[in-house]
Amino acid sequence: MASCLQVPMAYSIPSCSSSSSSSLQSIKRGSLKSSCCALGAKSSAKIPMPPVNPKDPFLSKLASVAATSPEAFLNRPVNSDTPPYLDLFDSPKLMASPAQVERSVSYSEHRPRRPPPDLPSLLLHGRIVYIGMPLVPAVTELVVAELMYLQWMDPKQPIYLYINSTGTTRDDGETVGMETEGFAIYDALMQLKNEIHTVAVGAAIGQACLLLAAGTKGKRFMMPHAKAMIQQPRLPSSGLMPASDVLIRAREAVINRDTLAELLAKHTGNSVETVASVMKRPFYMDSTRAKEFGVIDKILWRGQDKIMADAATPEEWDRNAGIKVVDGL
Repeated sequence: MASCLQVPMAYSIPSCSSSSSSSLQSIKRGSLKSSCCALGAKSSAKIPMPPVNPKDPFLSKLASVAATSPEAFLNRPVNSDTPPYLDLFDSPKLMASPAQVERSVSYSEHRPRRPPPDLPSLLLHGRIVYIGMPLVPAVTELVVAELMYLQWMDPKQPIYLYINSTGTTRDDGETVGMETEGFAIYDALMQLKNEIHTVAVGAAIGQACLLLAAGTKGKRFMMPHAKAMIQQPRLPSSGLMPASDVLIRAREAVINRDTLAELLAKHTGNSVETVASVMKRPFYMDSTRAKEFGVIDKILWRGQDKIMADAATPEEWDRNAGIKVVDGL
């Protein structure tokens, strides 16, 4: 700014009518006259100021003061209670306009300077993958991509899979996706090097229940009022299909049912016959029943650790009840 506030200096320009040597007689008088006039105009003009936003009152005021009285900037007081250059204003205003600069108030000092990312991105930053819809191709694509990304970021940190899904069907039983959508996420989970902590936060039905049971042993959780349910795969309406196509799709549904039963038996610790027997009709499980069946390992509820810590040991119960333990029995 110091270069813009200097007082313009006068230029010494030779007269246009001065005598010239004989070697310069070939120069045209018109060009000599135009160059002399240009130098004269330059001497009368001031040093150009940098471009200033005309809508900014602060910069406009500074530019006008610099043009009229530059000594106001050159002779600044050393110790002043007023911030620099604000004494030039009767009522200082540092905003260009409310639409251009956000007002600085107490409640917005921690406001993000740019729009926050979407909610799945925020959860992904905490290594959380949330399945909150039926398993349609778009959901499968996003979940598998997030799982692969989290393993690439850190193959040692656990991944938290929160499940609230009705699987490949809706809550009314209508099929919305193929069984391969659930198998795709399951295969991606089995390929990961990370620990998978699964948490049922609402409903885990059908293929979603398989994903819940496929977590790392000891790291499968369920909320107290969540529901789990296993059932046979369902086929979409086949009213316009020929009989041969209906038979082909029926065979594929039987294969998917047997595969689902084998995988559930593998992760729950039950036999394939037991799982196939309970899958004949929709088999609903609350958190306690799901733990007994082997779908989960722990039930999450607030205060559980404190209550379990305050519980008396079996020996204390016997001692308080007056039961004496005989040695050797």
